[in-house]
Amino acid sequence: FADFTPQATFDIKKCDLHRLEEGPPLKAELTRDQGLQYYRTMQTVRRMELKADQLYKQKIIRGFCHLYDGQEACAAGIEASINPTDHLITAYRAHGYTYTRGVSIKEILAELTGRKGGVAKGKGGSMHMYAPHFYGGNGIVGAQGQLFESFNMAALWKLPCIFICENNKYGMGTSVERASASIDYYKRGDFIPGIRVDGMDVLCVREATKFAADHCRSGKGPIVMELQTYRYHGHSMSDPGVSYRTREEIQEVRTKSDPISMLKERMLSNNMASVEEFKEIDVDIRKQVEEAAQFATSDPEPPLEDLCNHIFYNNPPLEVRGTNPWSKLKSVS
Repeated sequence: FADFTPQATFDIKKCDLHRLEEGPPLKAELTRDQGLQYYRTMQTVRRMELKADQLYKQKIIRGFCHLYDGQEACAAGIEASINPTDHLITAYRAHGYTYTRGVSIKEILAELTGRKGGVAKGKGGSMHMYAPHFYGGNGIVGAQGQLFESFNMAALWKLPCIFICENNKYGMGTSVERASASIDYYKRGDFIPGIRVDGMDVLCVREATKFAADHCRSGKGPIVMELQTYRYHGHSMSDPGVSYRTREEIQEVRTKSDPISMLKERMLSNNMASVEEFKEIDVDIRKQVEEAAQFATSDPEPPLEDLCNHIFYNNPPLEVRGTNPWSKLKSVS
């Protein structure tokens, strides 16, 4: 390891700014350890999502399932520049953040398969996973907050809040150009400063998030961050993802802008790691994901008597007319 470059500086893409004099830096420093950590995080999320895709096609995972592959640099870059004690809330494409907030692959996949060992005890599924300081995904589009009212209150009270739009170019099956009169989402805060960031570059996201967090922590109030990214899968597993965009478009993004390949190439070309080292990490991740999948398919489903648990905080009697046979069940929190 002594022969590897321990640290390098990289040029990163300039951010577009709204109501700001200056933005994040144009250079980012990366240590070898950081690079390997970011690679491991993004590759783990990628492998986990591909396993979820496989389990869904085998009909082991059912219902809604929104995959995050392609957007890994967003979760990894954000997490690299905030503290574990900072509060994070996301939308329904939640698996990546659930992992970066500290939940194991095993608990995530078991939640997807509806098993007792899942992070929400098998009752939440794809969109409802939680962790300390992570208020989970939300199944309702827009339930992440009444946006403009939130903007207004955050600006009035100068709240230390970063509003993030992960712009993956499509709202379900509609391209942003067809759906929005203005696609400058970073300007949507109007009276709130905003930045538009290359969301496919983990270093760009990291530096922009650091900048945004410093802005908020210094008492300047909220900021809006638009991360330009891309999802490889369809909107959800029921969407093949190629009826409103071409396979060639997806392939081009994979070839030219893939967040994992980009980081790997940077590190290899600057002698920060070896091809063998990346292969070892990949093998280790595949093994972890495979073991997690074994658990997620063999762990028992929650028993019927658990159905009403954790609904009420203070355990009131559950007597609702017409709910037989469930009226025999009590909520245990």
